[in-house]
Amino acid sequence: MIRHLLTAAALIAAVPALADDGPKVPTLTVSAEGHTDRAPDVADLSGGVVTTAATAASAMAANATQMTAVVAAVRKAGIAERDIQTSGLSLAPQYKYQDNQPPVLTGYQATNSVSLRVRKLNDAGRLVDALVAAGANQISGPNFLVDAADAALDEARVAAVATARARADLYAKAAGLHVKRIVSISESGGEGPVIRPMAMMLRAKAADSTPVVPGEVSLAITVNIVFELE
Repeated sequence: MIRHLLTAAALIAAVPALADDGPKVPTLTVSAEGHTDRAPDVADLSGGVVTTAATAASAMAANATQMTAVVAAVRKAGIAERDIQTSGLSLAPQYKYQDNQPPVLTGYQATNSVSLRVRKLNDAGRLVDALVAAGANQISGPNFLVDAADAALDEARVAAVATARARADLYAKAAGLHVKRIVSISESGGEGPVIRPMAMMLRAKAADSTPVVPGEVSLAITVNIVFELE
């Protein structure tokens, strides 16, 4: 499904045809937006482990033990090596603060997390459950995406240009003119993926698995076109 709309007012201006002192020709600038909707086919999420201990070494050691189990669970769940990447590793002191007292060191907090790309969305809920069962206590996501978005964005571009041309014809006619040619086309960033609910959801096979609803991704492109009028 393709949706499109005009996102900026058209602007008619007079510019030189060849040089600053040459004859003036009217131009029309139109900004239009094209949308295309897709069901996502991949999802990004992250899972990690946060541990605290009295010493830095103890916090890191405990974290390493739990995180090793988490990564093993990820691999067992069928996530390919290329889709597993360490995304955050930190160690920070923890303090207790009281009024009119210097901070007191109470221990250390270690954090380690991995970013995961899920290519089988039916497995996303079970993957989250596997992470938690293995010891992950920090989960974020999922962020649903269209893996091969170029073709979808091309549809949005075609829709945006068609809208711009139709609007240009409308404005030119209202001004008693005609569209002669396109002077320039530029593209600006779209609104980015927008997640919208779908009528159908992915249902986990196991009753106690975490439910995951992929929604629908809306991709948008804005084009800015300058038309020469006559």
